[in-house]
Amino acid sequence: MAIAKNNYGIRIDGSALNERLADLAAIGAIGDTDGACRLALTDEDKAGRDLVVTWMRDLGMDVRIDGIGNVVATTVGVGKHGAGLGDVDPVAPVMCGSHIDTVRTGGRYDGNLGVLAGLSVVEAVQRTGLVTQRPLAVGFFTDEEGARFPPDMLGSLVYTGEMALEEALDVVGADGAVLGQELDRIGYRGTAPCPAPPPHAFVELHIEQGPVLDTEDVIIGAVTGVQGISWTEIKVAGQSNHAGTTPMHMRHDAGWVATRIAVFVHELAETFGPPQVATVGRMELHPNLVNVVAADAVMTVDMRNTDDSLLHEAENRLELFLEQLADESGTTITSRRLARFAPVEFNADMVCLVENVASDLGYSHRRLCSGAGHDAQMFAPICPTSMIFVPSWEGISHNPFEHTEPEHLEAGANVLLQVMLELAEVAEASEQTTAELTHSKGVNR
Repeated sequence: MAIAKNNYGIRIDGSALNERLADLAAIGAIGDTDGACRLALTDEDKAGRDLVVTWMRDLGMDVRIDGIGNVVATTVGVGKHGAGLGDVDPVAPVMCGSHIDTVRTGGRYDGNLGVLAGLSVVEAVQRTGLVTQRPLAVGFFTDEEGARFPPDMLGSLVYTGEMALEEALDVVGADGAVLGQELDRIGYRGTAPCPAPPPHAFVELHIEQGPVLDTEDVIIGAVTGVQGISWTEIKVAGQSNHAGTTPMHMRHDAGWVATRIAVFVHELAETFGPPQVATVGRMELHPNLVNVVAADAVMTVDMRNTDDSLLHEAENRLELFLEQLADESGTTITSRRLARFAPVEFNADMVCLVENVASDLGYSHRRLCSGAGHDAQMFAPICPTSMIFVPSWEGISHNPFEHTEPEHLEAGANVLLQVMLELAEVAEASEQTTAELTHSKGVNR
């Protein structure tokens, strides 16, 4: 896929991007850190949504909200195929976006960068007067994290038709809340249809959330795909009893069983070797008292691999272990699938386009696979899709101390800008704008 050299040389406003990131992070701020807690469809999420929608409307974009609360803003009155000033272009747009919900201990860049950099792209195009053949769209998708309502990427699953709207609205969250009721409560159950028509292409800018780019001192990651993900909730039913008077061999200890499972999945990942990973991220005991044998345990297991057959094997080994452990411990062990996504490969031409743009802009780059799940993987089956990664300091993410250098944020946003311009096909610019952009090519990058 060829690219237009420099695409007129325009750049995003890095200062404005960082200001927006800071303003959004202030909603749900975690103490004195840069982090934020905006679990999906909470009051904090509503406040974040309201702010981003305000920015979208300030740019004159047409904002539409669908039945699961996904928000998509589209440029209007642009392109040779435009329906006319004030109308949304009926031609499929070039879309970018991500999410603005966080985990409970979230940072300021995860998801937010991809949305706010998209607004910076629109701002840069408007500032320079470029006209594109296709409109540009920026979206943020409901409950990407899955931290409150399983599964993760729920909003984009519904947007692309992989999950029925009715099923999603009935999802019960970790706190007992019903998703549809929470959408109504915060006023974000919209009327736009879902599934929605596919965009012409989808591009997601994101922090890596891993250590590769930072360790290797590389600025841009051209993401080749996303590894498979398996989430399981496991419940153990034992018997509560006195911690001092119950002999060890006569116990039905749900706490001991839960820790055995945690050790097993860790050792399983070590046995398989990279890229297999496994995590017990949540564990709750009842009655959770120091001198009482636990009667019940609830826990989650997160397993991931780039090879779907190996991921299936890991799942099967866990299931067999649970059956054996239940017999050994005299407990009842049940499990249910929270989420399951096969590995995804991104469009080869789109991956090459990201690489070519990064080279053209003078940024170091390399290919890599994403270890985390992203909205982009839901778009991959319905349109050409790619992702752009920028470094995460020491690989830290889902943590208030998540950090990416401002110059790397700006670099990623500039790659996003040029990729979107290439995909949307620049049609024309005014004589004055062309002269200004020709002059801008001489500036240092």
